[in-house]
Amino acid sequence: MITLASGGLSGGEVAGLIVAVFWAVLVCFMAYVLVKLGKVVGDTSKLVTGVADQTVPLLGEVTSSVVHVNVELERVDAITANVQTITSNVSALTAVFAATLGSPVIKVAAFSYGVRRALSDRHEHDVRKRVKADLKAEKSARKASRKAGK
Repeated sequence: MITLASGGLSGGEVAGLIVAVFWAVLVCFMAYVLVKLGKVVGDTSKLVTGVADQTVPLLGEVTSSVVHVNVELERVDAITANVQTITSNVSALTAVFAATLGSPVIKVAAFSYGVRRALSDRHEHDVRKRVKADLKAEKSARKASRKAGK
C-alpha cells in the first residue's frame, strides 16, 4: 500500500508501480496487435472467398471450352480423313488416265512432231534450191551483161 503520511514511496512500491505500468502498456500493445491481426485475417478470408467465387465459374467456362474444342477437333479429324480419301481417289484416277490415254496421246504427239519436222525440212530444202537457182541466174545475167558491154 502507498502511504502518504510517510512522504514517499518505498523502493518496492516504485518497482511494483513500474512493473504495473509496463504490464498495462504491454497488454494495450498486445490488444492493438490482436485487433490488427483480426482485421488481416478478416481481409484474407474475404480475399479467399472472392477468389473461390470467381474461380468456380471460370473453371466451368474452361471445361465447356475444352468440350467445344474437342468437338471441333473431331470435325477436323473427319475432314482430314475425307481429304485423304479424295487424294487417294485422285491419285488412282490419274494413274488410270495415264495408263489408258497417256500412251496413245504420247504416240500421236510424237507422230505429229515427226510429220511437222519432215515437212519443215522439205520446205527448207525447196527454199535453198530456189535461192541457189536465183543466185546462179543473177550471176549468169551479170556475165552476159559484161560480155555485151565489151
